[in-house]
Amino acid sequence: MATEKIILGIDPGTAIMGFGIIKVQGNAMSFIQMNELDMRKLKDPYVKLRRIFERTIELIDTYHPDEIALEAPFFGKNVQSMLKLGRAQGVAMAAGLSRDIPVFEYAPLKIKQSITGKGSASKEQVAKMLQSLLGLKELPKNLDMTDGLAAAVCHFYNSGSIEIGKSYTGWEAFVKQNGERIKK
Repeated sequence: MATEKIILGIDPGTAIMGFGIIKVQGNAMSFIQMNELDMRKLKDPYVKLRRIFERTIELIDTYHPDEIALEAPFFGKNVQSMLKLGRAQGVAMAAGLSRDIPVFEYAPLKIKQSITGKGSASKEQVAKMLQSLLGLKELPKNLDMTDGLAAAVCHFYNSGSIEIGKSYTGWEAFVKQNGERIKK
């Protein structure tokens, strides 16, 4: 494990993408930034996907994260919503992989459990715990930002343990690990 690393956490979405960045030094983490990409005024879904890709690349080029943690889409009843979330996640993942940054996925339940100890925690409970853990002066009105930050903190807490998601160090690793599924 590196003595210092930057983790970019992303809560992908086609209306709002929340993100947070932490620095890890040894066993301690510190807050760098959190924000959102608001795409609610954009109508074209492909423009939204391009914006997600471009913003993720911009974050990578600015903060030089060593790893990216994404909140994985959860299984819901609305197939169209799942498709949109999956596309948003895929575009953010592709941005990281295009820069050879390892990408990790975490289920929402795992993220909440890692931060609060309860998989059923509310967004507000997760945000309050992050505020306490990272010494944040105030919380944003839109908690999509803290959801992105929570993904980064979850990854910090789970580094080195086996996750339900997979990690890839680049396109070559992705193809090597998924070659059989890609060929079909």
